Amino acid sequence: MKSVLNTLGLLLITVSLAGAQDFKKETDKYRKKYKEEFLSSANSPLKEADLPFLQFYEPDSAYRVVAKFEKSRGQSFEMPTYSGVNKTYVKYGKVKFRINGRRQTLTVYRSLSLQQLAKYKDYLFIPFKDKTNGEESYGGGRYLDLKTTDIKDGELVLDFNKAYNPYCAYSDGYNCPIPPAPNHLPIAITAGEKKFGKDHQQAQLK
Repeated sequence: MKSVLNTLGLLLITVSLAGAQDFKKETDKYRKKYKEEFLSSANSPLKEADLPFLQFYEPDSAYRVVAKFEKSRGQSFEMPTYSGVNKTYVKYGKVKFRINGRRQTLTVYRSLSLQQLAKYKDYLFIPFKDKTNGEESYGGGRYLDLKTTDIKDGELVLDFNKAYNPYCAYSDGYNCPIPPAPNHLPIAITAGEKKFGKDHQQAQLK
């Protein structure tokens, strides 16, 4: 009996390690594509020589969670940006989830201007802040992108390993939305992109 239990234990460890390796490969692949997009974007703030200064937390599947989605019927409003220019959004819904056993809620937004473009018609946006801002991550907050098609049966997957910095983290002159107060999480999200490892003229926002 003891031998059987030991064998089962080893199998569980093997499966767990294999899952962790697959998750790391998936995240690394995503980050490789993320970096490449800086070189193909016409208004990118970074050049190839800047890419080594991009920093990330180690992939952590604890920050990839299933969230409950609740649709909203909010009216359009002007979301301030760090440049002082407002952008028009509508509250699309809320996501409720647990991180490390604690319940959290974030509001999901939809850009009315991007909605008119075929490429971004399904685009959803979650700007957020957390306790890492100004210390390990960019002081102005980070973003998550989603699509309406990611929502299935009232649920969607939130992967904070894909949290990224706004362009304002790298350079001045961009209209980066300021995460609204309801999206200020009272916890540290130690996943996704960290502070840019190269100084620019704009001081880190706190």
